[in-house]
Amino acid sequence: MANDGVEKGEETEQMIEKEAVQEAGGARGDAKEIRAVVLSGYGGLNKLRVTKKAMPEPQGRDIKIRVKACGLNFIDLMVRQGNIDNPPKTPLVPGFECSGIVEGLGDTAKGFEIGDRVMAFVNYSSWGEVVCTPMEFVYKIPDDMGYPEAAAFPMNFVTAYMMLFEVANLREGMSVLVHSAGGGVGQAVAQLCSTIPDVTVFGTASSFKHEAIKDSITHLIDRNADYVQEVKKVSPDGVDIVLDCLCGENTGKGLGLLKPLGTYILYGSSNMVTGETKSFFSFAKSWWQVEKVNPIKLYEENKVMAGFSLLNLLFKQSRSDQVRAVMDKLLALYSQKKIKPLVDSLWALEEVKEAMQRIHDRGNIGKLILDVEKTPTPLMANDSTETSEAGEEEEEHEGDNGSKERTPFIQ
Repeated sequence: MANDGVEKGEETEQMIEKEAVQEAGGARGDAKEIRAVVLSGYGGLNKLRVTKKAMPEPQGRDIKIRVKACGLNFIDLMVRQGNIDNPPKTPLVPGFECSGIVEGLGDTAKGFEIGDRVMAFVNYSSWGEVVCTPMEFVYKIPDDMGYPEAAAFPMNFVTAYMMLFEVANLREGMSVLVHSAGGGVGQAVAQLCSTIPDVTVFGTASSFKHEAIKDSITHLIDRNADYVQEVKKVSPDGVDIVLDCLCGENTGKGLGLLKPLGTYILYGSSNMVTGETKSFFSFAKSWWQVEKVNPIKLYEENKVMAGFSLLNLLFKQSRSDQVRAVMDKLLALYSQKKIKPLVDSLWALEEVKEAMQRIHDRGNIGKLILDVEKTPTPLMANDSTETSEAGEEEEEHEGDNGSKERTPFIQ
């Protein structure tokens, strides 16, 4: 009976793919098609596959982009599991950022020309050969920035900058605690902090990453250590800013570490991702561990608690003008060689499962990139991406770095 269920599930996915291709080419016999990563349903890695989709065409303010590279973020893993609020209907093409070349313009689009090198935010659908997104979410790439770097730039650096400077008001002499310091946002935070004099950065990360990132973090802490005590050994009064992508019990710990007038910012909840598929137990446990915040206590202790979601700011709250102003500042810092995206590895579209596995295994240092033009690398015979998947922020398997052995290309 169980096998019958699996076979029926696979048949359903194949039918979805077939219908998508027929819909693309059957209704318009001469329609062009593109390759794209399609999520057929919420769940494990087997829900992802590369298939053919109809060529998107720009409408109104849209910019049509021939994609060269796409960013892969932890939020993409949560989307795959359906571990987000109001997930969209499947099948869908995941992905929220990309870089490439302008290939077409909508009737009312302006500010760009065909052939421009650009990077962009996309409200889903970036993991394909061509994408269309409104012009307010598109930015020109500096001449000395490559496509992988450009795909690694928008989400990580805008998130880091807005949290540090527009929410927490980072200034000279302050201190910051950031979790997952070896990841894309963590490294962006470290680089931006280095642009302000005398800023102390505490960062938690898996021990095998410490050597690679030791120059960017003032005080590195093993992610399995009691980071509260480790911070207090150096700074008994705590820190001015806590950037938390974990949630759960770390919320209370972060608030407890704040100095008077300090700011705690929640920008993720990766503790809820502990396996290949969505776990109601992990979800419930994570939120149960969140300390109930008493506004009176915040008032008495002079502390600030905030949240930050770049995607909501862009696509739900219409703050693209504010984000563009931040991008202008970031590109100025890039031109001054004060910041630079850190690319961990490049993957073909067909290797998206292995790329996601690397994030789950906490193997990445910097940003993982899907290179649309890359040829897939044959996998090792003992690869187990269909069945083995540990949570990025899970406490077990600290010493398991096997994902690094499956990396097709490391920069």
